[in-house]
Amino acid sequence: MTYEDVLSFCEEQDVRFIRLSYFDIYGRQKNVSVLPTELKRAFTEGISFDASAIDGFLDEVHSDLFLFPDPNTMSILPWRSMDGSVIRMYCDIQYPDGTPFERDVRYILRKAVKKAKEKGITINFGSEFEFYLFKQDENGNNTFVPLDQGGYMDIAPLDKGENIRREICLTLSEMGIDPEVSHHEMGPGQNEIDFRYSQALQAADNAATFKWVVEALANMQGLVADFSPKPIEDAPGNGMHINMSVQSHEELLMPFMAGILHHIEEMTLFLNPSKDSYKRMGKDKAPSFISWSYQNRNQLIRIPATHSSNRMELRSPDCSCNIYLAYALLIYAGLEGIEKNMIPDPCTDVVSVDTKRLPQSLKEAKLIASKASWLKEILGNDIVDIYVG
Repeated sequence: MTYEDVLSFCEEQDVRFIRLSYFDIYGRQKNVSVLPTELKRAFTEGISFDASAIDGFLDEVHSDLFLFPDPNTMSILPWRSMDGSVIRMYCDIQYPDGTPFERDVRYILRKAVKKAKEKGITINFGSEFEFYLFKQDENGNNTFVPLDQGGYMDIAPLDKGENIRREICLTLSEMGIDPEVSHHEMGPGQNEIDFRYSQALQAADNAATFKWVVEALANMQGLVADFSPKPIEDAPGNGMHINMSVQSHEELLMPFMAGILHHIEEMTLFLNPSKDSYKRMGKDKAPSFISWSYQNRNQLIRIPATHSSNRMELRSPDCSCNIYLAYALLIYAGLEGIEKNMIPDPCTDVVSVDTKRLPQSLKEAKLIASKASWLKEILGNDIVDIYVG
């Protein structure tokens, strides 16, 4: 889609409001809104904003950055289009001279995708998202009282989330995003919605849209959608399993996986960046060791039983991560495994005393990341230093 297509669409569909969204280095979505009269300027000149007000961007001396909408991300917001349509586009961030902003997380992922493409490799992603639905109090705050007491794949009346899951999936479909499956998860009020494989940037954009839709629709129904890793102390945590498919003219899954296993300790800070992330580790099928297996859901990496031999599932990440940085790091790690023809350790269904563990705390993850020159080469010193704190 071109920007001319977007302009035509706005005229034909009575679009009255445009939300231009972007992401900070933590993956938090930000936006500025414009009227249709400003849209052509947004595409040709960009919309400026004060980058010094965004954590991890620029200082007050050099604070101007510009947003340029990506027309391929245009989507109507069905729940906001009551009186004339509202659309949203994700934006690329540039300096005033037109060069890309190096801390734009979509740009970082684009570079990773480009490097893979130059080697004739395509990495597709399809993630699985878990979240809790809690009741709000009279002020709209989270009570941490679950919507229901259902369990894994229960149905109504135990599952009281089926209607909102259906609304979420149908809303996403209207926006051009088709979930693969949805169901009740193990915890009370816990839900899961999974997505089909798509190319990396599209998959990350879809994930960001998904979380926004879930939180917005839940709020409209007097609920709070909680994606945090461990919202209830004695209940299963929320994971974000990342499924990857390695497409090439040759079988590359094993060296790709070996590269990820090689760098997983260094990456953990970016896959599990919150203190609560480590309360989830090692419990309720969340991995704690650096291991892989065929089909075993307790291992860090699982090779699923499919007709394809090029797929793997990474089970440690959670939804507190910046999915753009997570996907980028996984691509770079996997490509290094391919370049160096790495071989993973033998698969195992039972870990031994010699099996290395993932970082067991945020403090440990930060310490490992602070010493990782590989991370700084990819993300730059500034992003790594900000995460390390």
